Amino acid sequence: MEIFRWADRLSTISCATPGEGVALVEYLLALCFASETFPSSDREWGAWVAKERALDGVAEWLVGQSAADWDLFHPEHPLGQNGELRQQFDEDGAGPSQLVFERVGDYVQFFDHHHLEHAENHLPAAVAFRAMLTQHVYGLAGRARISGKALGPKLTNLSAGRLQGRIRVVVQGRTVADTLRLNLYPPAGGEAGHFNQSWTTGKNPRRGFKAKPPGRSTSGPADLHSYLGRSVLLRPAPAAEGEPVFVDRVLIGAGELLALDPDRDLDDAVLGTMLNGHRKPLWPSPTRALWREAHALYTAATRETTGLFGRLRHLEFPYEGGGPPCVLWAVGLIANKTVVATWTEGYFPYAPSQGQELCEASRRGSEIAEYVARALERATYAAWKVAYPNPKPTDRKAQMARFDARREFWPAAKEPFMRLLDETARGSDVDLGLRDYAGELRANAEEFLRNRLDAQQQDEKGMLARARAERRFQMDMADAKAPAELREERQR
Repeated sequence: MEIFRWADRLSTISCATPGEGVALVEYLLALCFASETFPSSDREWGAWVAKERALDGVAEWLVGQSAADWDLFHPEHPLGQNGELRQQFDEDGAGPSQLVFERVGDYVQFFDHHHLEHAENHLPAAVAFRAMLTQHVYGLAGRARISGKALGPKLTNLSAGRLQGRIRVVVQGRTVADTLRLNLYPPAGGEAGHFNQSWTTGKNPRRGFKAKPPGRSTSGPADLHSYLGRSVLLRPAPAAEGEPVFVDRVLIGAGELLALDPDRDLDDAVLGTMLNGHRKPLWPSPTRALWREAHALYTAATRETTGLFGRLRHLEFPYEGGGPPCVLWAVGLIANKTVVATWTEGYFPYAPSQGQELCEASRRGSEIAEYVARALERATYAAWKVAYPNPKPTDRKAQMARFDARREFWPAAKEPFMRLLDETARGSDVDLGLRDYAGELRANAEEFLRNRLDAQQQDEKGMLARARAERRFQMDMADAKAPAELREERQR
């Protein structure tokens, strides 16, 4: 409740991971919808944002709720959990680390999970609750460490969470209240839907586990943002009165299956095109940093007429404080089958009045970076051909890696790119910004390539390899196909 009362004074919510932050925003949005605190139209939404409409109505709604309905450890309908798991908890329950993506490791049922049982892995109740919310929306597909004898064999089949496999975009304002207002939206048909307090309460129909059912349609955004993507049950460790409550055992099984409606359940989605031409929401990549896809977000912000980006286009709010009024926070989960690899995220400044300029800056900035990287790749090949005239095919990859400066270039390119976006959002000239940006990227690339070549033997072959690589790179910088900003920088 307090978070809604103080939302206009809180600048942010601190969370352990980007995914946990998104999951918490999802839950807060669900509470807003459940309490009927949402705009009825795009026009009203704009007024809510511009006039900073208070959200204390959510807190008042929560005060009127039964405390039992919000009890994390209620014996029959625990908050956000499936109380039906209680009948097999003693047999299948494990340490609470399996609740945390970064700790659990592989979901496979027969994998060695002895690390989950360590007593020191007990989680504070608040930490366990946030980890549970993250599981609901980002859970990986796989096999659960639970028996299906009691509720049905499909209890062990974990489906991918609603946000797993796609980029979730949250518009961040300057306060928590701004962020919530920016991400609220008018529900289809004006229906908020049913909030999912527990598996065994509420009006939403629950699946069984004897056979895999088809996904159900959402009843509205309160349902969508609070759906129970996992069957979870938490057990509190005994604690003395007044002492913090910890969770010492957890049970996790399959949860809800949703049939998402693209027109109403993907309000924030940025659609991208796959190699086969199929359109789907922008997805996280293990090899391509999220900032390199910034132009996709800005393109959506300038072209979409509906959904989140359609509303943002027509929003007018001042530059109070001297910076862009909001940030597009993009988050994705990268996983190797059933194992979490890492979170990927990006913060992209946005001002509706600079939408076209940001779109141009991000697109051309990305093209410049891609071109410089390809030039480094060609320089690598030129050096390798001289240094290894008769290579074994199996050795080529390792040999070329010695000359490849892209490993240093890509991480270093992020800061100049983000600086370009920030200056553009503040009204700076795009062409001038791109020239400075291109010059910095070219200078960095030359230095990284030089450092790679300096590490080679300084004999005749090494000197020739260096000369060929540097010549190849400089030719690419002056080529007629190079972005104009790189050619201009070379001529200055």
